[in-house]
Amino acid sequence: MDSPGFLLLGTGLGLGLNFPLGKLAFAAGFAAPVWAAFISLGAGLVLLVVASQSEAWPQDKLGLIRFSFLSGFLSFVMPNLITFTVIPKIGSGLTGLMFAISPMMTALLSWAFNVRPPNKLTLMAIGLGFIGAVVIVFGKDGGVGGGISPWLLLALCIPFFLAAGNLYRSLGWPKDAGPRLLGSLTNLSAVPFLLIVALLLHGTIDLAPFGQAPLLAFSQLLASSLMFMLFFRLQQVGGPTYLSQIGYVGAAVGLFAGVTFLGESYPVEVWIGAAIIAVGISLSTYASTRG
Repeated sequence: MDSPGFLLLGTGLGLGLNFPLGKLAFAAGFAAPVWAAFISLGAGLVLLVVASQSEAWPQDKLGLIRFSFLSGFLSFVMPNLITFTVIPKIGSGLTGLMFAISPMMTALLSWAFNVRPPNKLTLMAIGLGFIGAVVIVFGKDGGVGGGISPWLLLALCIPFFLAAGNLYRSLGWPKDAGPRLLGSLTNLSAVPFLLIVALLLHGTIDLAPFGQAPLLAFSQLLASSLMFMLFFRLQQVGGPTYLSQIGYVGAAVGLFAGVTFLGESYPVEVWIGAAIIAVGISLSTYASTRG
């Protein structure tokens, strides 16, 4: 259960399923911030139940609250809002690949702040993943309309917020706090932000689509709960840079699901980039076994 490779693959699987499920949610009429709030609320409550059975509350309640809100804003509010905004514009597969760029940014921040900086083998894996992501981005969008679309530029903000969140969780992790409790509170703290955004953008919080697509909502609840059950433990075991490589797994899952179940199609350059990312995933998993 605490194997870095297992945690990486399991968390990345849950992450990757978010992209095609998100695209289906928007087709069903869900507003992006409401869907993101549902993910955080559902996963947060599931983790709170699990944590209440196995983890104690730390003494520093103020530090716990501060960590939860800052981590929630950096890791869930901004990345989720951007993710679910751009999915209808650039597709679930390509949006998922934005998460594959975050390891390079996380590695740079980890070096700069000396927070569990990556070893040489891990850096090679990150470099391969980054090259694959660049090949995919320009293979998919670089030649369309004479330049990169503004939606793709917005999507490129995702890895910056992810990297900042990855680093902050390692730096600000409250003493004696368990991973499920932190995962729960971080998710729950993101919900008010997301609902406020929903009100500002749409003037209402429309819950009607939940009654029209209950199976879709339940599938998302399972996927996000799976991801966050493993996510914060992976942070403890692997550190910020290793954790960030869930983007590679999530990118592969999102691309495969987009093509297989949603009818998305991509040129050959995208598949070349995906193959490079697959090599990076294999190398990073091997690197974890060598410490």
